Amino acid sequence: MDPYTLRFHTATPYPLMPSDMTQVIIISKSAAKATTEDFNSGKAAIGTGPYKLVRYAKGDRIELARNDAYWGGKTPWEKVTLRLLPQDATRVAALLSGDVKVIENVPTSDVARLKTDKRLSLFRTVADRLIYLHLDSDRDVSPFVIDKSGKPLARNPLKDVRVRRAISKAINRDAIVQKVMEGEAIAAGQLIPSFLFGATKNLKVEPFDAAGARKLLADAGYPDGFGLTIHAPNNRYVNDAKIAQAVAQMLARVGIDTKVVAMPSATYFTQATDLKFSFMLLGWSTGTGEASSSLKALLMTYNRDKGFGTANRGRYANGKVDSLTEDALATVDDVKREALLQRATELAINDVGVIPLHFQVNLWATRDGITYLPRTDENTLAWKFRPAGAK
Repeated sequence: MDPYTLRFHTATPYPLMPSDMTQVIIISKSAAKATTEDFNSGKAAIGTGPYKLVRYAKGDRIELARNDAYWGGKTPWEKVTLRLLPQDATRVAALLSGDVKVIENVPTSDVARLKTDKRLSLFRTVADRLIYLHLDSDRDVSPFVIDKSGKPLARNPLKDVRVRRAISKAINRDAIVQKVMEGEAIAAGQLIPSFLFGATKNLKVEPFDAAGARKLLADAGYPDGFGLTIHAPNNRYVNDAKIAQAVAQMLARVGIDTKVVAMPSATYFTQATDLKFSFMLLGWSTGTGEASSSLKALLMTYNRDKGFGTANRGRYANGKVDSLTEDALATVDDVKREALLQRATELAINDVGVIPLHFQVNLWATRDGITYLPRTDENTLAWKFRPAGAK
């Protein structure tokens, strides 16, 4: 409309447009043909944030300097260095030695020890990241489902909702939270935590019920169970491979002999997206801060043209869930939209389109009195840290 104003026209009413716009990265026309190296070196770096890029050393660190022209006011740190320390032990050792002042992704196994160190402070909040299981509920024959003798099953039992419910009942979520996650997680019964838009009060955490699981398996025609492989990443989510091992042990106790195959995420997600697996451990963080993100990506019927089911790696399909979610995406009235999201969630979870396990807890540790405002979205932002005594 003028040099500073754009007007967008959407095909339908779309209440999430403001949220989506925050994910559109704008660059100047002069930087449109810049190379990755131009941005990494700072030659093409542009922005209006609280810090300016000084140096990026791939695989090692990012060095920043305060932007005194920042529109949001002066931040407390003149210089900031972001170190890349992917190994848990290295990250914790750097904090304890004073080599770094702050770490994110505090390993759950170190929380109890760090709590006793008077030099340190811990900051936590429930994440919007759901850890869940996706099942191949679509194919008549699934690649990693076998009978007790190890032969492929001619009929995929995961298509039967009774079998999916049996798997859900066989999982002791409280045990995973306490033993595997060491208390740093919240057992989940739906797609998003209770404080986010679209959460429903009509869904509770599935209680552990081994006897009920065995009965459902028998009712579905599998009194002796069957064999299954759970695939999982081993470097993406907190304790991901350990969670898969725990789930496998729990399923084995109700007659589903479960093998675990864990692999680096770069390999894992490519194969999961290519539908190579039958039973998967995954995580999802809702980028919109409400239930439509999870419903649209994980549970709507896969439709590449419409962008539905983009992370539906089990190819779950339910026309009612599709209809309710699509209606919600075009409903501007918040009360009506939330009711549609809640109904869609209830239908999908009761039909066991996915099996929620828990919500991660985001953890940061600081030293020397530094404080941090913990974030549900997992982001670590330098300007959100405050020195001791600062307001």
